[in-house]
Amino acid sequence: MPVICSSCDKSAILKRPKTGDALCKKCFYYAFEEEVHHTIINSNLFVRGETVAIGASGGKDSTVLAYVLKVLNERYNYGIKLLLLSVDEGITGYRDDSLETVKRNEQQYEMPLKIVSYEELYGWTMDAIVKQIGLKNNCTFCGVFRRQALDRGAMMLKVDRIVTGHNADDIAETVIMNVLRGDKARLRRCTAITTGTEGALPRSKPFKYTYEKEIVMYAYFKKLDYFSTECIYSPNAYRGFARAYIKDLEKIRPRSIIDIIHSGESLSFKKEVKMPVQGTCSRCKYISSNEICKACVLLEGLNRGLPRLGIGKEHKERRKADEMLKEENCNTGCNNTQTNGGQTSCNGHVCCKDKINRTVPTSQIEKLDIKPKPIRPDPSNIDF
Repeated sequence: MPVICSSCDKSAILKRPKTGDALCKKCFYYAFEEEVHHTIINSNLFVRGETVAIGASGGKDSTVLAYVLKVLNERYNYGIKLLLLSVDEGITGYRDDSLETVKRNEQQYEMPLKIVSYEELYGWTMDAIVKQIGLKNNCTFCGVFRRQALDRGAMMLKVDRIVTGHNADDIAETVIMNVLRGDKARLRRCTAITTGTEGALPRSKPFKYTYEKEIVMYAYFKKLDYFSTECIYSPNAYRGFARAYIKDLEKIRPRSIIDIIHSGESLSFKKEVKMPVQGTCSRCKYISSNEICKACVLLEGLNRGLPRLGIGKEHKERRKADEMLKEENCNTGCNNTQTNGGQTSCNGHVCCKDKINRTVPTSQIEKLDIKPKPIRPDPSNIDF
């Protein structure tokens, strides 16, 4: 006996993972879009006249986000201008293919596209970084650089806000990760629907309460053009373990994802607990809670040939870097080296300036023989 749609009298073709309601295609589309609309309105995400950059990777989340925002902007007249902003991390066989999807989305959704790359911003690609650091901590570099690259690209476009495709599953995973790491600062702000309001560019998450499975189902039934391959460098990412845990909870109780988010929203800290104070990096002037931002520390390590300088116990790697520089100075006869607050310099002395600022040419980096894996969940694996 056919199941009847809970919103109309037509036959249902799917069961919503989030609510368990049986719906036909049309009612599912409407329910999905209306929930995103209510999230936008209730959180006052947009201001009429704003230019909004959509962080577009070509994956299901950002592709559905671009499509839905276009639909809602026309349906409810938000009065915003939408642009696509992509980051090319320099991952051969993965990002170059996904950017082709983004370029097609540019034509399909009639949105201008801007692409910024790690190589032009930092002088390194992820292929080159992985050659230096390996597969264990490479996601640290990519996460730090990608966040800053999005902001820098948005500043080039002179937009008022960035929106990203982070969904409810992503946010629940982040809550669990920060609890396990005891990261008070990130735990306090990871559930915020808008961050960066204290800086130049706010960053919002319209899919904060939207389940990943429903995004996949929406993209599948709408036949949207998206790239469905997982990053070839992410199998060992710490987030993967949190994701597996969340998926196991969801099988037992689908409501768990939203409950974890609400728990994160309700967390509070004692007044005497000190939180990092937001400032700017003394080198690149980017937002940072330290004198030198994480991106600059990581870049310094790469350029010195010490890729672990910004990983783990930083003081240990800093000491190693200072010893290496001292040895180099002894070999060149430079007596102008000074150490100030852990930062080593030689006042621009010609004999060791090149040693401090050296880089590894990315043209010599060989392609890693790693095959991409299909991302999960896949529409064929979802019970309708």
